[in-house]
Amino acid sequence: MNQQVIVAGGGIGGMACALALARQGVPSVLLEQAVAFGEVGAGLQLGPNATRVLADWGLSDALQACAAFPEALRVRDAHRGKDLGQLRLGSMAIARHGQPYATLHRADLHALLLAAVQEQGLTELRLNTRLGSFTESPDGVVTTLDDGSTLSADALLGCDGLWSRVRAQLLGPQPVRASGHLAYRGMVRTAGLPAALQGNMVTAWLGPRMHVVHYPVRAGAWMNVVAVVHGMLGQGHGGEPGADPQGWTHEARAADLLRSLGPVCKALLDMVTAVPAWSLWALNDRPAMSTAQEHAQGRVALVGDAAHPLRPYLAQGAAMAIEDAWTIGRLLKPAPAPNDWPAVLARFADTRWQRNARVQQHSQRNGRIFHATGLVRFGRDTAMRWLGESLLDNPWLYDGPPEPEQDPIPSPRTKRKT
Repeated sequence: MNQQVIVAGGGIGGMACALALARQGVPSVLLEQAVAFGEVGAGLQLGPNATRVLADWGLSDALQACAAFPEALRVRDAHRGKDLGQLRLGSMAIARHGQPYATLHRADLHALLLAAVQEQGLTELRLNTRLGSFTESPDGVVTTLDDGSTLSADALLGCDGLWSRVRAQLLGPQPVRASGHLAYRGMVRTAGLPAALQGNMVTAWLGPRMHVVHYPVRAGAWMNVVAVVHGMLGQGHGGEPGADPQGWTHEARAADLLRSLGPVCKALLDMVTAVPAWSLWALNDRPAMSTAQEHAQGRVALVGDAAHPLRPYLAQGAAMAIEDAWTIGRLLKPAPAPNDWPAVLARFADTRWQRNARVQQHSQRNGRIFHATGLVRFGRDTAMRWLGESLLDNPWLYDGPPEPEQDPIPSPRTKRKT
């Protein structure tokens, strides 16, 4: 019994799954539709729950080489510039949660996972290959690729993102949900910014119907900037009316963004105008998970955005995919012992779905709070001023991921969440 697994999708979630499998001696075939491995987009944040997994996988040194480790999260009023609240990170994150808070470029995270997968040597990486459909039987899964060829395996992990083909066949056609929000993303060299904007911190600027976040990446050499505003593609925001919502990036004009931000303070205006080029993404998601069956059925499981796409207001998209992969790895018996794949994936789903649903719900709620107007905005600012770090910290989240039931492997983690 070779225990081979097919991993559909070679992004961060797919690479994390391939690594989790390989670390248990389970070979896999990873299918990636692109002609080369890489990650679009710019920066991302990894809370202690995600860096804990990377540490467990022996990747702390690789992370240290490419990431930044901000000293604080600073929340400011986008229009007036005043401070609203702050959460200490850096050494305080380690003291509170046992692991650091990191910020890095998506491509750097993908590259370190890819290098770890290649070092394990148990994953066949297939580029320019996309799964078309699958058929499950009591003995395994047979997948049909777009070129008409087939692959057989003991299990299938759908890591193929928001527009997942695996999900569509497993759960039926379910249209994605447009959030009505657009994300402008760009990067700027830190050395080219005013000194006041070069600090080693995550800064979130909150305003009516908008917010902007910026933080260091590439070991601090670059600053990643994300501005989220209300609007639709083709309605004063690049593209054309009826533009394909599945297009990942779109040419964007700085004038569109500045108009949507409104009369922001000088410091934020300096940051936004320093960005040399913007990409524009329409933010889409799905309703929060409601059952374990949305995560796995039989020998097929959905991982990351294929199961629980997230709005970016809790900075947990990559982290939840990494947690999913880690959980699967924790439930596997090391090779050559055979695994009962339906049982493994059922335990995976039972372990993960409620946590992922909670993160989805909190992300949606944070979007409403970040963009609040009127009395809600006043209440948010007052609560942040009086409650401070206790409002901004999330121990239920950062002390994870939770250990799966019937876990066969002792945990090496500094902090344990059960």
